Amino acid sequence: MSHKSKIIVALDFEDKVQLQQLISQLDPSQCRLKVGITLFTSMGPEWVKSLHEQGFEIFLDLKFHDIPQQVHGACFSASQLGVWMINVHALGGLAMLKAAKAAVDRAADQFKKRPLLIGVTLLTSSGPEELKQLGIQGTVEETVLRLASLCFEAGLDGVVCSAQEAAMLKAKFGKEFLCVTPGIRLPEDDKQDQQRVTTPLQAISAGSDYLVIGRSITHAAKPLGVLQHINESIEVV
Repeated sequence: MSHKSKIIVALDFEDKVQLQQLISQLDPSQCRLKVGITLFTSMGPEWVKSLHEQGFEIFLDLKFHDIPQQVHGACFSASQLGVWMINVHALGGLAMLKAAKAAVDRAADQFKKRPLLIGVTLLTSSGPEELKQLGIQGTVEETVLRLASLCFEAGLDGVVCSAQEAAMLKAKFGKEFLCVTPGIRLPEDDKQDQQRVTTPLQAISAGSDYLVIGRSITHAAKPLGVLQHINESIEVV
């Protein structure tokens, strides 16, 4: 199926009935779905396959971060689920990132299809205080650029980053280097636990390729209506 939507809906319910009710209200032509660590741990890979069979393209957001051999195995296994995109944590280092890239290339050779592979730079819940606590030198922007450079060198398709860094990364690595942006909120929303947040239109205008949106859609009275409104609002960019 060919998707044009830039919206990835983050499935943030843990109750299976609520999940199924939400999914039944969404349209695969209007969005992709993100499955994170909580859902994957509780529901398992077969559930991911079932979502794919229902026509949804899946971003498997497990942020693999381990020794290179383990990450290679995990990325290869994830590729076999037929998912559209997977991610690894750039803080794992260059050797680990290259191992992840080798795994999706191996999957492409064996299954004639590979998922997009992106690296997580800094979580959008992280700000200057968190960097200081972790002993990371430099500003948020400098740290994101340094980690994105490792992803680019390793041959990844792009990174997870806030919209505040998207323009900088596009200028540095080119328009083909994907910027996937979480921390998206509608103008009327609460920031919740995010710090580096932005609206859909601001993010797309800044250079983000895909937007990860959770509560604004999943907790709406009419999720598909909100989704369609967001899609329409960013079509003009």
